[in-house]
Amino acid sequence: MFRKVIRVNQSLRPILRNMSKEGVSSSVFDTPPSDTIFAKMIRGEIKVDPVYQDDHVIVLKDINPQAPTHLLLLPKKAQIGLLRNASESDAETLGRLLTVAGNLAKEHNLEEGYRLVINQGTKSQQSVNYLHVHLLSGRQFSWPPG
Repeated sequence: MFRKVIRVNQSLRPILRNMSKEGVSSSVFDTPPSDTIFAKMIRGEIKVDPVYQDDHVIVLKDINPQAPTHLLLLPKKAQIGLLRNASESDAETLGRLLTVAGNLAKEHNLEEGYRLVINQGTKSQQSVNYLHVHLLSGRQFSWPPG
């Protein structure tokens, strides 16, 4: 169920490349979560081929991978910009993100280990004002990170 190869829509590459080249600024947070590139992907306005999706989560390959396995887990309905803006009503969605991450790790045989990352704010390099989880694996990570 989780083993689907993703092909990123070619028209999406320049958008995402420019986002990473420009770096992160406070203007990222001027865009409401519902107007971000991730929200547009979820609504189908930008074509993507998900690795996995269900009613609550969509999983995509990161276009600028930082490890051999680098997946993005996006909540579909709870459009949260920053984790600090999450409410009690978002608890099920946030839990679902972690459950799906664990299932993906099993399906992709990431038994050597993996890291889950949620970047929050400009100093952590959050580049899209939409809460998402990075699942990274396939190389040695250092501690502390970054």
